[in-house]
Amino acid sequence: MSEEHRIGILTISDTRSQGVRVDTATVVIRCLVEEAGFVVEQTALVPDEQAAIQEHLIDMADRLKVPLILTTGGTGFGARDVTPEATKAVIEREVPGLPEALRAATSKGNPLAWLSRGIAGLRGRTLIVNLPGSPQAVEECLGVLLPLLPHALEMIEGRPHGTDAPVVAGS
Repeated sequence: MSEEHRIGILTISDTRSQGVRVDTATVVIRCLVEEAGFVVEQTALVPDEQAAIQEHLIDMADRLKVPLILTTGGTGFGARDVTPEATKAVIEREVPGLPEALRAATSKGNPLAWLSRGIAGLRGRTLIVNLPGSPQAVEECLGVLLPLLPHALEMIEGRPHGTDAPVVAGS
C-alpha cells in the first residue's frame, strides 16, 4: 500500500468518550475507507474540548505524518461543538470546496446537512476534513469525498494526477 493511503480518524464526542453512547461513526468510517484501499494508522476518541482536538490533530499530522485525517463529530451548533474551531487553529490553508461539496450533495436527502459547520484544510502535507457525527451522515459524506481523495492527495504530494512521478520544476 502506498504512503498516501494512510489515514487517521479522530472522533469527537463527550458522550462517546465517556462511554455513555457507543461510537458507531468510527466503525462506519473505518469500514468505508478500508474498502476504498486506505490503511487506518490511528484512531482516537476525545471529548468536545478544543485543546484535546488540536493536540490529536497535530500529533497525527506532524508525528505520524498521515496524509489524511477524518474527524467526526462536533460540527453542530452546540456550545461544545468546537471541531471546526480546533481544526482552523491547526491548519495552514483552508480547502473550502470539500465541505461545500459534502453539504450540497448530502442536503438533497437531508436539508439539515446545511447546518454542519465542518471545514477542511491542510496542515503541511496532511489534509484534514471534518465530517458530521451521525453514522448516516458520515456514510453519505464519504460517498462524496472518497472519489475526490486520490487526486487531492496526489496534488498535496506534488505528483501529476494518475502517476507516481514527482513534479519536476519547470515542466
